[in-house]
Amino acid sequence: MLDDLKGLKKIDKSGMIEAIKNMPEHFEEAKRLTEEFMKGIRIRNILNVVITGLGGSAIGGDLVRMFIAPKATIPVIVNRDYFLPAFADQNTLVIVSSYSGNTEETLSAYDDARLKGSRLIAITTGGKLKEKALEDGIPVLTIPPGLSPRAALGYSFIPLLIIIERLGIIPGGVSREIEDAIKIMKEARERFSPEVPEAENPAKGLARQFHKKLPIIYGSSGTTEIIAMRWKGQINENSKAPAYFNIFPELNHNEIVGWDGPKEILKGFQVVILRDEGDYERVQKRIEITREIINDKGGEVLEVWSEGGTCLARMFYLIMLGDFASVYLAALYKKDPTPVNLIDLLKKRLSN
Repeated sequence: MLDDLKGLKKIDKSGMIEAIKNMPEHFEEAKRLTEEFMKGIRIRNILNVVITGLGGSAIGGDLVRMFIAPKATIPVIVNRDYFLPAFADQNTLVIVSSYSGNTEETLSAYDDARLKGSRLIAITTGGKLKEKALEDGIPVLTIPPGLSPRAALGYSFIPLLIIIERLGIIPGGVSREIEDAIKIMKEARERFSPEVPEAENPAKGLARQFHKKLPIIYGSSGTTEIIAMRWKGQINENSKAPAYFNIFPELNHNEIVGWDGPKEILKGFQVVILRDEGDYERVQKRIEITREIINDKGGEVLEVWSEGGTCLARMFYLIMLGDFASVYLAALYKKDPTPVNLIDLLKKRLSN
């Protein structure tokens, strides 16, 4: 099935595979757009940054927060709510990210930022957010439309990273790391693309392991935690399947006890542990012991290592792998990856 190119195209009616393959080009275009945009931006005396958004527009913020945490000079947080935290004020930069420009919670947070007197930047393709921002004289970075928000990760991640770097919140440049990430993603898509047979394709192999199982993705704090979240979300939205994630070392203080449960339940899970050379040594030890415990309890565990010479390259190698695997899993379930019918149903009921 996974090596049937015509069959894959028939299932992937809206071209999610093609959108995933184009992520390196999205990075390149987003970099160009943001560098041009920042020529006209002058913001000073910022004491904290709030990135506000939901879903595919928010996870870019999560990835930026994780990536810059070791070197950020001021707090940077991600907000997924109708309102901003109480501390937000005139010394807060609020970056409002909504791919469609019509996300209900994000529009509310934008209004809250205006009431608090916060400095604002909007990132969107259009919609009500762009209308409001232009009316209010707020800088708008307009990104290309036509993608699912989750397939527009390059346009939600790169602008945030460059904005934060140009405002001096992290020292040094990020251009080399961005170029390294683009390079490894271009290499990765050659390995994960539909033309590569299942026997030689790690993404297809992962999909096969996940098929008819409940995927549980484990990442590590500070290195792969948000990538584990991304894998979980992509399986939910693209594959139309439940999936869960957790992070080391936190899961060693609660979830690990769940593996003492009934074997007839545990055998329905497929655990993937995302590994990175930057994992703290004590976390590495925890991972080894946890893997042994899960195996002893009858669970199935795979380890997937990141690849790349820089932190950003390793992050996006794993993201590309998870994205491709989620689409191949959708194919095994005979589901078009692009539609999100239950989200649409929820929005329809909310509007009534």
